[in-house]
Amino acid sequence: MRYSLIIPAWNEAAFIGETLQKVILAMQALEQISEHRGELIVVDNNSSDDTALIAQELGARVVFEPINQIARARNRGASVASGDALVFLDADTTCSERLLQQALDCLAGGKVVGGGSLIAPDKPVTASAMRGLRFWNGLSQKARLAAGCFLFCRRDAFDAVGGFSNRVYAGEEIFLSRALKRWGRNAAMRFEILTTDPVITSVRKLDWYSTPQLIRQTLLVLIPGAVFSRRLCGTWYDDKEHGREHS
Repeated sequence: MRYSLIIPAWNEAAFIGETLQKVILAMQALEQISEHRGELIVVDNNSSDDTALIAQELGARVVFEPINQIARARNRGASVASGDALVFLDADTTCSERLLQQALDCLAGGKVVGGGSLIAPDKPVTASAMRGLRFWNGLSQKARLAAGCFLFCRRDAFDAVGGFSNRVYAGEEIFLSRALKRWGRNAAMRFEILTTDPVITSVRKLDWYSTPQLIRQTLLVLIPGAVFSRRLCGTWYDDKEHGREHS
């Protein structure tokens, strides 16, 4: 299967190099053992650091999205993608060759419209933070909702449902998960949350916010109307490493 792996990035110079190095190794390993062939796209979402330069030096195709919005960055990557399958990965997240293969095998089998994965932290976290992570993983499995850090789907289904909603400032993966599930039901396909090899994602925001703050912010995606407000979605647009807000 031909696939496009899309990474949206805003001021991610601290993470993008390691993420891309690991992803490239996974893609190369997958090419050796399967018929899946992929391209790597990084969307520079108006970065002021060396994010784009690092991505270019590592061989990724870099495209620019001037409007600072996560959904728009993801959609920009999809707009130039040539794959029949789309895989969205965050710039501070890594996935293994095994997980990538499983996702693509699911899509190639014709019974899965898309899906996500369980997530794991990139370093030890507090007990309360771990409970919050387990809560999300349980909700993800039960409700079949993909986390934004890793989401995969068929290209035709993505196009048919209109991609990520540009109306929301957070939770765009929830909207897309629901839309893909509806499309999949009509085509006798399921939306799958993979459990065998979780993606590893950065927990740096635990250094910036308390666990209750992050839990409250995450639960906003379940409140009607909240994600349409940029102000209410502040933790998704803070850049505390660089001392400013995503604007």
